[in-house]
Amino acid sequence: MKRMAMTLDKFTRSLDAKSLPRVLQMQSGYYFQGSVYELYGREGSFSYGELLKIIGISVTRLIVELQSEGSKTMTVDLSLDYPGLFRIVADKRPYTSIQEIVDSVRISPECLGQPEFYCPEKLQLPEVTIQAGESFRLTALRTEHGDSLVDCEVTQKDSKHIFTVKFSHTGEFYECADDQFYTLGELVEWKMPKGRKRTVTWAMSLPSKEKRVSELPEDYSGELVLTPVYELQTVSKFGKNVVFIPSTLDVEVLDVTEECDGACFMQPLSFRDVFAKPSEFFPFKAEVIEPPSQVQEELGFLKSSKQVIVHSAYQAKRILASEIRSEAQRRFLIPESYNGRFKRRPRTFPTAYDLEVAKSNMEQLHVVATRAFETHYEGLSSVLVGDQYLVHKMETSEVIYGGKRKTVEALACEKMVGKKYEAVLIPMCLDGGFVEVVHDKKQYMLSDVCHRFALPFNVKVSMRDLSVKEDLLAGATGLQLEEEITDPYLIVSTPDLAQCWEVPVNRTNMALQLLERWNGPKLTQGEAVRSAVEEIGEDCYFTLRRYVNASVLPPPRPPKRPQKHSEDTVKLPPPRPKKPDPPSPKSPHTANTANPAVPTSRASSCAEQNTTPPRNETSNTSLVTAPDSGPQKAIGEENSPQHKTIKQDDDGTNDYEYIDEDELASIRGKLNDQSIHGRRKTINTYTMQTAKQV
Repeated sequence: MKRMAMTLDKFTRSLDAKSLPRVLQMQSGYYFQGSVYELYGREGSFSYGELLKIIGISVTRLIVELQSEGSKTMTVDLSLDYPGLFRIVADKRPYTSIQEIVDSVRISPECLGQPEFYCPEKLQLPEVTIQAGESFRLTALRTEHGDSLVDCEVTQKDSKHIFTVKFSHTGEFYECADDQFYTLGELVEWKMPKGRKRTVTWAMSLPSKEKRVSELPEDYSGELVLTPVYELQTVSKFGKNVVFIPSTLDVEVLDVTEECDGACFMQPLSFRDVFAKPSEFFPFKAEVIEPPSQVQEELGFLKSSKQVIVHSAYQAKRILASEIRSEAQRRFLIPESYNGRFKRRPRTFPTAYDLEVAKSNMEQLHVVATRAFETHYEGLSSVLVGDQYLVHKMETSEVIYGGKRKTVEALACEKMVGKKYEAVLIPMCLDGGFVEVVHDKKQYMLSDVCHRFALPFNVKVSMRDLSVKEDLLAGATGLQLEEEITDPYLIVSTPDLAQCWEVPVNRTNMALQLLERWNGPKLTQGEAVRSAVEEIGEDCYFTLRRYVNASVLPPPRPPKRPQKHSEDTVKLPPPRPKKPDPPSPKSPHTANTANPAVPTSRASSCAEQNTTPPRNETSNTSLVTAPDSGPQKAIGEENSPQHKTIKQDDDGTNDYEYIDEDELASIRGKLNDQSIHGRRKTINTYTMQTAKQV
């Protein structure tokens, strides 16, 4: 049967990336003289009957459809690096078989590649029974005894069940609602079903270094329909360069892969292709077919070199760090070989639960309160601004609450009262604020910080790395070392070995052509191989941190107030609730409530694959936070014993040194001002209320 030619756009939309490479023959179209096309800055020369080998397919941009005023459809173009996060709207069209799901949706062992579906009817399988409406996750594809299978996972009664389903299994399957947020790049790579349009809603903006006018209407809250625009990476039979062809090129093509020998074409390799090669493949000499368009200064040799040596591939450790500042935070990946020196910076803790997580056996955690908290438990201590504590451990305590005895969890501390120490218990649900008092003025290497202290940890560069021309970290006011991660890298050098660096695989876009095996000295990770500090964007940062805190337990909920209080109980307003943080892909979010009947995907179970231990996030960067006006009135009493505890004799025996003495003095100054003016404010308020009553 004779195959029919089709437009390049139609071929592209039906193309499965897993079937690459494919060989196409040019059939017809509109040609300029000489058959030269110059579109989107790319150019290529073709003739009728010429063969092209498709080696890659990528999305260059997205066409977004949205409803404007008057129910008119408006379209805008968005680049994949658009600084925003989006939430997926579950597709209402059913899939009729597992085969259709596999052909349309990307499935892989990685968390983002594990879609969830549900069946409106009971699904009876040999290994497990899936109830109607119960969601299950597709985790991997495999072949067994000639049958194509998909591995699945379902959670029933708090336990996971693994089962397999054949591709040929038919039924009615619907996509589950997804409560995660995604960048446009992540949507294109993982969540764009083939042959279907993807509908999303706007979630939040991400800070961007580039000041750009938003292509989306301001305050638009409706649905956005995404249509990808593709680009094909091709090589000709006699050319060496990779030619990029937009899928919208007005030509017709014929797939002749079965009749043509693809071995006669050049075989360019991306960095991801190289990283996937077995260890026996290294080292080798390669020609640079497509140099990277953007690369940091230390790796500039990749743009100027015609040939390079690729020595090995491995997972390298990096420390993910963020600059401590309120706006326009910079993010970094710091190699273990960084030669700068750090000094400690005080950490901030919004709750007592954070103190419990941050305490260490290496040293005593010493904090000062920056916000007042009034407890409603008899037997637990309230906290006033300026109180200083040495944190010990969490323990259970029997207290009286609402006239009844109950057992609660509390944090055991020593309160510093002048030169004395008083054992106290503060509630774990304390909604206050603390800042660390640092006594250590030593300078540390990065490896020492990671070995001695638990991350996240606050530091400042005290001596820059003298081995590099410009140290990106030296200008930061402070850094929070968040966690240790691993990321794929290649060791790449010039042919004369003058330059040899670790090059990130996921953030370097270049193509290589294998020339020959390298018989020179094989370099491995060590002194001869250099590593650079990388500054990464917000989208990359959120991708790395997506599931870090998915398994972190939340702090205990504050207790409910008793219905009746005794007459001698001080009635203070409850602490103000904090403003909710903007939605972030770092942690699970509230499920989509638009359609409660649709099951929601469970990101937390996917996060269990991350072996990184749970870490507490302390995002506050200010050393002083304004205390609540209500609870702070209790400090206005001059004879309050708590007020006296922050006064220390100059001739005290304590040798405490705080690296931010000005900040501590500021806290004390605020406390004294409130003590002086507290009674005036109370008297003025009472006078005004009396005047209103008269």
